[in-house]
Amino acid sequence: MDTKEILFLILTFIVAFAFSFAATPIVYRLAFKIGAIDVPKDSRRMHKKPIPRLGGLAIIFGFTVAICCFGQLTRPLASILAGAAIIAVMGVVDDCKNLDAKLKFVIQIIAALVVILGGNIRITVLTNPNIFSDNPYVVLPDWISGVTTILWIVFITNAVNFIDGLDGLAAGVSAIMSVSLVFIAVRIGEYSVAIIGLALMGACFGFLPFNFNPAKIFMGDTGSTFLGFMLATLSIQGVFKSYAIISFAVPLLILGLPLFDALFAMIRRIYHGQSPMKADRGHLHHRLIDMGFSQKQTVFILYAISGILGITAVILAESGTLRALILLICVLLFLVIEGVRSTSPNDNDEDNGDTKH
Repeated sequence: MDTKEILFLILTFIVAFAFSFAATPIVYRLAFKIGAIDVPKDSRRMHKKPIPRLGGLAIIFGFTVAICCFGQLTRPLASILAGAAIIAVMGVVDDCKNLDAKLKFVIQIIAALVVILGGNIRITVLTNPNIFSDNPYVVLPDWISGVTTILWIVFITNAVNFIDGLDGLAAGVSAIMSVSLVFIAVRIGEYSVAIIGLALMGACFGFLPFNFNPAKIFMGDTGSTFLGFMLATLSIQGVFKSYAIISFAVPLLILGLPLFDALFAMIRRIYHGQSPMKADRGHLHHRLIDMGFSQKQTVFILYAISGILGITAVILAESGTLRALILLICVLLFLVIEGVRSTSPNDNDEDNGDTKH
């Protein structure tokens, strides 16, 4: 990258941070006016008083301003922004009216289809699990590629939403995941992907001062689903296409914390005969709190885990397929063991709503 591109990358982060930071107090007042308030009604809530939950609008505003200033409006970017707009509208309505989970699921699929059909952004290759094969990767048929991409986008969108249970957790983890994606994008010269990632990272950091414990405002579904959607599409656009040989290992590790937390949340609920979308108190952050860690300690522990996974992904991006597969298998085995433990009948799952920070 030349000096001009580097300067634009730095300015993208600064602009996103500044506008997100400046917009948050305005969104704070707006949330009270339209009734987007999170009132603690059950034991899953960590806060004790009503707190506005429309903070995601500030993140979206900072991100959008930065993209408008420094992004290159290509067809893929336009389709991503169009899909993100659908997700943002859904989030705002949900924070005010509490939409039905099935309806939100349908809307997320529509947003994913906009990205696939409008920008031709999709998962086209996967690593060949047969490490002894001469062909290092498998090219997916169009219909499998489309279905896989929809599942990826929808799952990651909800996964980030699932971890939004403590002050500063979803925003901080999303920022950390963005750092890893940006670093890889810069290494391989994908300027447009780096711009998107830095805009996302700057917007998260601009919001964090108001969201960190004790939070003054939550991002709500508006922010968590937007961040999940953007991270999902960003990983497809940058990592899957650029690192075909280790295509699934890198993004799985970068997005590992919310991805595996959501995966085992669903496994746990199905094991208990519940809907996979039913809220409970079995997420990783709940378990750390129950172990005696404070909110801040729990958040920093999860930051560290996300950071380690991101660093590992960056290292693997420079390594061979075999190393990627071995490490990924080890991570999966560890998480499977944790998932099996999480299905223990001794867990104190509760029929409560998700906390929207």
